[in-house]
Amino acid sequence: QVQLVESGGGSVQAGGSLRLSCAASGRTFSTGGMGWFRQAPGKDREFVARISRSGGSTRYGDSVKGRFTISRNNADNTVYLQMNSLKPEDTAIYYCATQPSGYSSSDSPRDYTYWGQGTQVTVSS
Repeated sequence: QVQLVESGGGSVQAGGSLRLSCAASGRTFSTGGMGWFRQAPGKDREFVARISRSGGSTRYGDSVKGRFTISRNNADNTVYLQMNSLKPEDTAIYYCATQPSGYSSSDSPRDYTYWGQGTQVTVSS
């Protein structure tokens, strides 16, 4: 089992920044790529960003490209999401998730096995 715990969410005005963290524990050696997803009320879960196990490959959803940056520190099993130039439409619950080791990178939440409990991000205009 792998446990994921997100932190860093909160309320911010449009144009502001937040940094989310996702700490992994348990059988972390069995994990591969990690991703961030978000879900707003009444909407499907949306891909935000992902990063390979090594950290050498990243990918972003179109709506956050150029504003968000994903990174990871394998020494302490933590993934980060730096969110800049936040907009009201970024308001959602943000989840981190991990794929099993050896799986191909994916933007689909169906391909992620372990999920955190989520952290709320609210951006006001």
